[in-house]
Amino acid sequence: MPAVNNVLVVGGGLAGTATAIALAGRDVAVDLIEIKPDIAAIGSGITLQGNALRELRRLGVWERVSAEGYGFDGLGLRAPDPAGTLLAEVPDVRTGGPDLPAAMGMPRPALARILLDRAAETGVKTRFGVTVTELDTEGAVTFSDGSTGRYDLVVGADGIRSSVRRLLGIELETRATGMGIWRAFGPRPASVTRTDLFYGGPCYIAGYCPTGENSLYAYVVEKAQDRSMLTADDRLATMRELASAYHGPWDEIRETLTDPSRVNYTWFETHVLPPPWHRGRVVLIGDAAHSCPPTLAQGGAQALEDAAVLTELLLAADVLGEDLWRAFTDRRYQRAKAVVDASNQLGQWLLDSEQGDVPGLMRRVADLVSQPA
Repeated sequence: MPAVNNVLVVGGGLAGTATAIALAGRDVAVDLIEIKPDIAAIGSGITLQGNALRELRRLGVWERVSAEGYGFDGLGLRAPDPAGTLLAEVPDVRTGGPDLPAAMGMPRPALARILLDRAAETGVKTRFGVTVTELDTEGAVTFSDGSTGRYDLVVGADGIRSSVRRLLGIELETRATGMGIWRAFGPRPASVTRTDLFYGGPCYIAGYCPTGENSLYAYVVEKAQDRSMLTADDRLATMRELASAYHGPWDEIRETLTDPSRVNYTWFETHVLPPPWHRGRVVLIGDAAHSCPPTLAQGGAQALEDAAVLTELLLAADVLGEDLWRAFTDRRYQRAKAVVDASNQLGQWLLDSEQGDVPGLMRRVADLVSQPA
């Protein structure tokens, strides 16, 4: 018998849907709620490292993910010069195992739809436009539509500004790192077959990632500043101007940046919640517990690992007790913190104009996440 029979998952992102799928697939009754009306319509692209792909395969969605995404096994480093000179081609570690790509890009909405479809197949009951307004540590909840429920476990997978965390009264400092990122989604030129990174020029980083046969997302990372007063057309013009310093494939990409609705700007933010991540019958996972800037593209992978470890322990245990929570902390806290710290370190080197050991840092993280969580 699993340690829980009925579970509420708050949040329909990677951590939440993965948790729901894994539990419902083993006959646990799962309700999944998401405050947004349609999470599968939101976002540009995402880079999934091999350890994320390993967890998606465990969830039974690998064939669908591979059909929708674009896999690759290397990283290009280019100069911010008039030719976009290729400086190095760096083989990526296949952190998910030898039979999976080192990384895969795909549209965020496509990944969300695949996971939500899989959740429905396993029997998860999903409600959109609903969140939790009250809860206690014994699993009693009140929803925003006025309904109530009681659960053996409530999983707060509701993101960096988690409502579940706030309702539990947990104080956690989420800080801006000092960087802001412009992202755009558009068509993929034939010359883009992997992620390439440009360090230097007017921005800290400029890069792109193929997300399908006909799509990519491109990004430039600048010093964080208030861009809230810009119109949609202004945002497009700003990203095009910043990207004008980068060449090679960027020259083709820039010409396709014509739709203001496909450009967005956010700041890098970070936090790590000290253990424990649970309070009674409520637990926080994913960005609700730890959030890292995308400098190492590990945010999605760490969310999926949280879900994998939590569900493995819940399905193997007879009771929801301190032994289970201790095991969860032992397997997740230091690993997630190490990834967050490394992601922040890489960004800090750029902010400080320091020549840090970027290849060594990337190798250490790759070695860590190559071992299943």
